[in-house]
Amino acid sequence: MLRSLYTAATGMEAQQLKMDTISNNLANASTTGYKRARPDFEDLLSETIHGSGSPNSLGGNAPAPLEVGLGVRPSSTSHSQAQGDPQLTQNPTDFLINGQGYFRVQRPNGEYAYTRSGNFTIDANSRLVTQHGEIVEPQITIPSDADHSSLLLDPQTGIMTVKVTGKTDPVQVGTLEISVFPNTNGLTSIGNNLLIETEASGPPMQEKVGEGAAGVIEQGQLETANVKAVEEMIDMITTQRAYEMNSKVIQTADQMLQKLTSLR
Repeated sequence: MLRSLYTAATGMEAQQLKMDTISNNLANASTTGYKRARPDFEDLLSETIHGSGSPNSLGGNAPAPLEVGLGVRPSSTSHSQAQGDPQLTQNPTDFLINGQGYFRVQRPNGEYAYTRSGNFTIDANSRLVTQHGEIVEPQITIPSDADHSSLLLDPQTGIMTVKVTGKTDPVQVGTLEISVFPNTNGLTSIGNNLLIETEASGPPMQEKVGEGAAGVIEQGQLETANVKAVEEMIDMITTQRAYEMNSKVIQTADQMLQKLTSLR
């Protein structure tokens, strides 16, 4: 009887974690470049009352084991790598990666981080940076006498040019590159739309735009979150029902225990 109480409690805890994940997905439905999260679960080690092949009362051997499951536990969180819908902004410092790569940025402590959020801006030192001031790598510096509205990206090569006062031809100011990881689900989120490399993600591979799995970069657009509100609402309802069913198991097991303890 106590097995059912413990098992149902693990089920409630698992559904609570799933609800927390759904809540975070919906909260980030408007976050640029956000990838939908999904918790993965695994069953706990079953308690074996007798194994398969063990002798039975009739002198034979049991063809199958007698086991009782002990519940569920979370194992990991996966992120959907599906491409988010493009959002046209016509801002020359907004960029969308149409592919599986990430922009590399340098944090204030000198370490590198990675992001799908291409809503960049230009800081006081004329460098292309994120909304929190992380420097886009390789560093791109816009001349002080340049016309920012003329900033132009070649989507196939990543080369950026801009028109400068006194010059007829545009001036090349840098090249956007894309980082690709062997296991994107191994990246760790540190907030502010940034991810960092881990042993599980593998080392980043710097690729030129348009090569391999890097994809191409679209200027004047942003990648919206790949969260589908309708799907999340359906998951929310099924999660709520599963939570209620597990709580009902606890109530029923408790009533059965009360019956047992009331026997004379």
